[in-house]
Amino acid sequence: METDGTYESRDTTGSAVPRPAGPPTVVPAHAVPPPPAGPPQGGARPAPPLVPPRPSGAPGAPASPVAAWLDAPRPETAPPGVWRFRHVPPPPPREARRLAPVTVVGLLIPLVVGLLLWSAWRRGVVPYQWIPLATFTPGDWWYAGGTSPRDWHGAEAHVVYDGVFFAGLLYAIARLGAWAELARHLLADRRPTARAALAAGAALIALTFVWPDAFPGVGWEPLPVVGPVLSLVVLVGGGYDVLASPFLVYTVYTVITAAVVWPFARLGEWPELIRARLRARAAAPAAPLDAAAPVPLSQWPELRAAGERRAADLLAAEVHAGRMNDVDCARVRRHLDGPGRGATTVDTVLRQGAAAWAHPSGARDLPVRAATHDLLLGQVRIGRCVAEERNPAPYRGAGLALDPAALGTSLLVVGPSGAGKTARLTRPVVESLTLQALTGGCAVVAVGAADAQLGPDDAYDVVVRPGDPTSPYDLDLYAGLTDPDEAAALLAEGLVGDVEHLDARRAATVLAQLIGPYRAVHGRFPSVPALRELLEGDPATLAALLDRMPSDGPAAMRRELEARIRQAGTAADAGPLLADRVALLDRPVFAEFFGADTGGVRPFSLKSVAHHPLRVRVTLPERGHEEASRLLARLLLAQFLAAARNAGGRGHFVCLVLDDATGAVTPGTVRSLQRLRPQNAGVVLGLRTLGEVPESLHGPLLGSVGCRVALAGITTWDGRGFAETWGKEWVETTEVAHHTVFANQPMTRFIHALRKKVTGKAVTTDAVTTRKVERERWSASELAHSLPPGHAVVSLTTVRGAHTPPVLVDLRS
Repeated sequence: METDGTYESRDTTGSAVPRPAGPPTVVPAHAVPPPPAGPPQGGARPAPPLVPPRPSGAPGAPASPVAAWLDAPRPETAPPGVWRFRHVPPPPPREARRLAPVTVVGLLIPLVVGLLLWSAWRRGVVPYQWIPLATFTPGDWWYAGGTSPRDWHGAEAHVVYDGVFFAGLLYAIARLGAWAELARHLLADRRPTARAALAAGAALIALTFVWPDAFPGVGWEPLPVVGPVLSLVVLVGGGYDVLASPFLVYTVYTVITAAVVWPFARLGEWPELIRARLRARAAAPAAPLDAAAPVPLSQWPELRAAGERRAADLLAAEVHAGRMNDVDCARVRRHLDGPGRGATTVDTVLRQGAAAWAHPSGARDLPVRAATHDLLLGQVRIGRCVAEERNPAPYRGAGLALDPAALGTSLLVVGPSGAGKTARLTRPVVESLTLQALTGGCAVVAVGAADAQLGPDDAYDVVVRPGDPTSPYDLDLYAGLTDPDEAAALLAEGLVGDVEHLDARRAATVLAQLIGPYRAVHGRFPSVPALRELLEGDPATLAALLDRMPSDGPAAMRRELEARIRQAGTAADAGPLLADRVALLDRPVFAEFFGADTGGVRPFSLKSVAHHPLRVRVTLPERGHEEASRLLARLLLAQFLAAARNAGGRGHFVCLVLDDATGAVTPGTVRSLQRLRPQNAGVVLGLRTLGEVPESLHGPLLGSVGCRVALAGITTWDGRGFAETWGKEWVETTEVAHHTVFANQPMTRFIHALRKKVTGKAVTTDAVTTRKVERERWSASELAHSLPPGHAVVSLTTVRGAHTPPVLVDLRS
């Protein structure tokens, strides 16, 4: 069921959010001028003219798309994962306010009884009907022995008596039938204006029964309301002469009308609506003068609150003139909200305007965008939650988004090829992180094959393509480390982390026994060919390295190398296996990479992303080098996890995105994933099936990540892992048992037999049992066979512990 923008922005495609200038965007909301390559000659960039911005709501001053985006509401109380841009919380579900059947029955029974009682009253057959009238009225109004009127007093008293009984009967029917409760139930979901209009219509219908002569075409008899009131006025006034006064008569008519309309006015909340309209009208002229009114974000209230009106006016003018895009606004706001804001910060704003604190690359936007982003919150919209009963009420029809708060718990995406893993999840996440990197709040490493749609190379600062001679950067196998033990541990994780019968710690010891002495001799770690030669354990090679060890060098290095020489060639030696793995990288296509010292490419270390908001793209080799690609993916994952843990005091979020994590997950990386949450870092892992991970790691992997996505098309084996992770919930079930009725009387048996002949069914009674049971939130079979194409079941967890239940999401909307 579509919500047509009821619960969020009506612009479901995202054109309400500022888009980048240039193709292939649909709406070029703001053209960003290219930043200068350097400061102009003769001084710094001159500040733009300080033109006071026109209010976005002023007549004739259309608001720029960026200003409208900044000023859009973003509720703070939205559940985690909800797309907050112009989000409107849905009303409580209709089922929660379902009217009980007993209420409907209770409405009908008093109404039927009341009609019968009124009919009997009109015919005068109610027992002791006239005793109260004779008791409370003078005896000279009636003939002796009854209540037949002697004069006009008795006649008018009869009318008043009928009116009093009708009023009491109507009040009793309304109370016993719960008319007010039913009316409030029917009007509960209406807007105030609609509620008032419906109440006015009901009041108009009620007036037609009180004043039928005032409405042309209405021919029914009026209810006993006006007549009894006029008769009471005649009795109190002492005669019919009192009705000769038009003022008195019209006053009585006004009171009667007000008494009829007043219950409907309370039901429709007319007084509250009128008071709200009056307050709004009274406050409208004074709104611009109200100092306590909230200042829209497009007017930069932080600077105005600090007394920096000149800087605020400058930035507001840049926004309304279209010289600032959403990246600029998010970047400037991030620095203004930082702890180090001061005179230097304001001076930077006055000198550079929209280009203040620009990214070191000079870029202020991406060449192309494929997703919808809200950089003010760091969210990227990935789809819309389906409005179905299985989804919780706050998520039905709402957009679902990812942000660093959720990605900080890591994300696992499982789905077959063609299910949208890259196009609808991985690429939007990478695109969002690259945009946030331009604001200085994030660093991203995107790893995938050459044909993976992770954006153009122009969207990245560093592009590493191992095996491609045109690659401007090389990949450092040792992660820029100088400690042989730490470098050996990371390298061992990448080389043999997927080998079950070999402990990565033993492989790390073998590597440390070689690369440590090699570094002591040559001043650097060995290249791939040199490392392979050392691992093969040729005695001459190891002896030559031992001979070149400096005599005044550390004795521990010599001792390590001597131990390696003794272990080489033994049955328990891990060197040959490591050499075979290194041989995957010692191929002609990689001759100029991995520290070959050819001078053609520059080495790049992943520890750089822990210190700078870099955008890195690593293109893994394919077509005959699948094993090498998996080895490099394991190595990159291990290096990233180590760099994220070791960089303390980092002010930006760092994330590694593995579009294809086949063979990259090892026991060591799973343990490291669990320690990432407090480090302001996260990992995105994409898998075609959980079978690409060792079976012993299925449970630990699903438990170590906080965000999980099961795409349509997964198998029941994969669905079982998600079902166990998401657990069960208590649900209320209703069971109906049909019991055959056995009659004892001959006539009853004959009627039952005849009914069975006619209907073909035996006479039964229903026994209804309602109980609470535990049921899987999503079973393996449902995940495998019930998900429509383009849909996914998503559960999110934030670094603060807030989490969402698994919700069904349409990734195409």
